[in-house]
Amino acid sequence: MTSTRLRCAVLDDFQNAAAQAADWSPVADRVEVVAFADHLTDEDALAARLADFDIVVTLRERVPFPASLIERLPRLKLLIASGMRNSVIDYAAAAKGGVTVCGTGSSPVPPVELTWALLLGLARNLVEENGALRAGGPWQSSVGTDLHGRRLGVLGLGRIGGAVARIGLAFGMEVTAWSQNLTAERADGIGAALAPSLDDLLATSDFVTVHLALSDRTRGLVGARELALLKPTAYLVNTSRAAIVDQDALLAALREGRIAGAGVDVFDVEPLPAGHPVRTAPRLLATPHLGYVTRDNYATYYGQAVEDIQAYLAGSPVRLLG
Repeated sequence: MTSTRLRCAVLDDFQNAAAQAADWSPVADRVEVVAFADHLTDEDALAARLADFDIVVTLRERVPFPASLIERLPRLKLLIASGMRNSVIDYAAAAKGGVTVCGTGSSPVPPVELTWALLLGLARNLVEENGALRAGGPWQSSVGTDLHGRRLGVLGLGRIGGAVARIGLAFGMEVTAWSQNLTAERADGIGAALAPSLDDLLATSDFVTVHLALSDRTRGLVGARELALLKPTAYLVNTSRAAIVDQDALLAALREGRIAGAGVDVFDVEPLPAGHPVRTAPRLLATPHLGYVTRDNYATYYGQAVEDIQAYLAGSPVRLLG
């Protein structure tokens, strides 16, 4: 390794997948890549880990980069975040510190597919039935819920929500949608009906799925009052952002049996601590933020991260954020 070789940290590589997901050889002569399979939440520990790195690759919005952290990383020159939108990076602090911030592409397909995996798993009690079958338990201990003819309520009808809605239509479901800016024309174009209000969508849907961007308007959008509007036979799925649904209120609704169940892929704290109440909540089908975790999406994330590094080294950064 020469004295001019840069160092690149790849954060939260839980599956040790980064090295295999992309070809890093185009930058190997100029960049040493070090992947970390654990997650650090303490800023002091994170600052110490990254102190000797010039480049950092981070997944989605898992690791915040506030001004307080960026100011402690004088060697950092390039920060790459998967996706083209990131709310946990202080772009002003990055610019002040001379840090270039770049993104990557991200497919809407994986979260769409996981949404339906959760929804179908809930409707047909797949986890419980599989567990009983493997453990020699009762044969057919539950009665599933039909999708055909039921109402699917979609919060947010963008790329992901629109694709989820189309699949609902293919199942023969009645699809209604709502968001603050959703128009009847957009809903009609998908084949969905525009709900007159959030309250109406929640009160009339058999399945509700969340696909909104997190903002000041959507943070806490579905709280205790809104959850109380759901039918006792309704299911809620959230593969979007944890802060859109009040987690404590949702856990209370599940414990008290006020809704039939929930499927959740996003949480207030990630990774979940060992004793977190989500881990033992009834009527909950939960996955550890797998929405974007697929081979093809990782190939995009890390493949384009390599491209971002190449472009930066050539003096022409691409996919700039902020």
